[in-house]
Formats: sequence, C-alpha cells, structure tokens
Amino acid sequence: MSACDMGGCDGLPSYGCDSGCDSGCGLGGGCLGGECDLGDPFTLFGEYEGFSIGGWVQMGYHTAALPLFNSRPDEYQLHQAWLYAEKAIDTSDGFDIGGRIDYVYGTDSQDTQAFGISNNHWDNDWDNGTDYGHAMPQLYVEAGYGDLSVKAGHFYTIIGWEVVTAPDNFFYSHAYTMYNSEPFTHTGALATYNVGDHVSVMGGYVLGWDSGFEDNGDAFLGGVSVGLTDSLTVTYATVGGRFGDGNINRVVDGVVGRGENGYMHSIVADYAVSDNLQYIFQSDLLDTEDIDGATVRDTFGINQYLIYTLSDCWAVGTRFEWYQADAGVFNTDNDIYALTSGVNYKPHANVLVRPEIRWDWVDGDPTDILENSDDDQFTFGIDTIFLF
Repeated sequence: MSACDMGGCDGLPSYGCDSGCDSGCGLGGGCLGGECDLGDPFTLFGEYEGFSIGGWVQMGYHTAALPLFNSRPDEYQLHQAWLYAEKAIDTSDGFDIGGRIDYVYGTDSQDTQAFGISNNHWDNDWDNGTDYGHAMPQLYVEAGYGDLSVKAGHFYTIIGWEVVTAPDNFFYSHAYTMYNSEPFTHTGALATYNVGDHVSVMGGYVLGWDSGFEDNGDAFLGGVSVGLTDSLTVTYATVGGRFGDGNINRVVDGVVGRGENGYMHSIVADYAVSDNLQYIFQSDLLDTEDIDGATVRDTFGINQYLIYTLSDCWAVGTRFEWYQADAGVFNTDNDIYALTSGVNYKPHANVLVRPEIRWDWVDGDPTDILENSDDDQFTFGIDTIFLF
C-alpha cells in the first residue's frame, strides 16, 4: 500500500506516533522547543456527503541539482500547487461508487505527466517553459462492495514506498530507485480484495507505464500486502509485460529504442520498532528489453528508512540508498549511494517544514549523474508544505 493511504495527524503523516503530545509521546508531555499545539486544521472547501476537495502548495530550495525532481539549484521554487476532488467509497453498508481527479502545477509536474508515450497525448505537452508545467496525474472512478473494490482510469502506481505527492513523503528529496526504476502512473483497472484484517490482494491490467488514455502496452499490475505481526507489514508489488510500446524515441546508449518489455517488483517491509520508531526496508528490481532482446534497463536498489517521532510536531529521520544501475539509466554501469538526514516540523496542523542534508557519491563513472559530474555531492534542502 502506498504512502498516500497512510493516516496522518490532522491531514499530515504521523510516522509511527499517533498518541499525541498529551500522552507524552517522545518528550515527556511536551514537544521539541515547547508545548505542542497544532491547532485546528482548516480547509478551503471541506467535505460534504462523502465528497471532498482539497490540496496543498509545496515550495522549496536546495543548494545542488539532483536529477530527481529537484533539478533547479539555488532557486526558491514552486514544486507543487495541487488540487484534488474525491468521492471516497464506503462499502460498510454494501455497494458504493466514487472516484478522484488530481491537478498539479509546478516544477514537479513535468515528471508526473503522461510522458510514457512521446506524442504529446493527454497532459504531456502542458508545459510552461523548461521546467514548469501542468499535469493531471489521476482521473479514475472506483466502485466497491464489501471487501472488494475496483478502480478504473488513470491512477498512481502501487509500486514502492515513496510517492509523488509531497505531504506523503518524509523527505524533501527523492530516491534514485523511485525516480528511475518505478512507474509513477498507470491507466487501466486495478482490483483490491481484503482477504482478512491483515491480508490485501491487488491485481489488474494497465496500458504500460506513465501514459494517459492511449495504448502503451499490456501489463499486469498487482501485489499482496500481509500484516505478519501487529508491528510488521510486508508488501510485494509487481508490474510485468509490455511497458512502453509507444515510446519510440527512448534513447539507450545512443540507439533509438523500440518498445520496452519486462518485469519489475518492489518489496517493502514496514516495521514499527516501538511506538515512536519506524523502520522501512525496500528492495526494487527492474529488468527490461526491447523487441530484439537487447537490454533497455537493468537496475537494482535497496532503500532503508529510520524515522523517529518525537511528538505530533517533530520527527527526525534518515534514509540510506544503494542504487545499482547496470544499464539504461546512466551512460555506464554505476553504483550510487545516497545518505539523507532530515527533520519534519509541524508548526500547525496545515503546515509541514522539511529541512534535510544529503550526501551522494558515485562508484563508477559520475558523468551526468551529480551536478558538474562530480564523484560526490553535499546538498542542503528545505521545503514548506501548506495544506488546505
């Protein structure tokens, strides 16, 4: 299950601590820097009979370029101006139908457009200059009855732990694995069946990767999430088949590609070490070929997260990633490492501030990976998210 589905504190992720400051979560009844009082969350539109409209604005600054959304260094920028409208389904009384639509403007939008087919269909030509643009990353209907639900349309992937939506990630920056080896969106149909209180099974058919309502291949998308204990949940998600039939302009090692067929999976283990400490382990494997059997992408990654919640107002965390790109992502075989440490501070129920320090280093040819093709790089970044 993606981080978008996590319950948070007044609309923000709580990362393992949901007992509140009054219980002394983390700092003996108080919060770092004083009493924790998030206040009452406000909304511009609110909720009416199951329908809700909301969004957020994310603005940030980072000192060095990373080809992972954060590609404009030394510039305070608008990453995401986000609006959504949703009718969440409620199957407690039987059959229900709903859906969701999302719209985003900012520097993150071009990375979440339907770029899987290079013919400017759907939202892939909604650009405003080099980096800014618009996107409509979700537009789907969902129906459910009892423990079974089905969504059909354009929706976010179930692969991996990190997501595109800024409020649902702990860190400002992203992992190499998420950006280079995982799909962002799919178009098709996906069913979810809750077998019991601790097991959910997902499966469906999608038109390739990162495409709008146009055929870009045939692929299976599915997985299973199992609560092995009260503290440990393991999720396996996979997509396999033809990913990019329409992306005829994809260039690999100087050669124009002809489609992309293959398989990838993510395995995510989410372990609550204690009421305050959360550990996440993720492993991703991607292996694809073109129609002639030549390798298009061959990558493997391991991400580890450790998040400690001090209170409803403060949390600290670290992420360590090893990303092995043997083919198709960078010019040569590389092992890339990234260590990130950061803080989440919530001065209000509608505000999240995320400063971080990140160190990236490359074992191999660093050409076009880090800024100025350096072997290693330190980056300071900070963003603020305002929810409404």
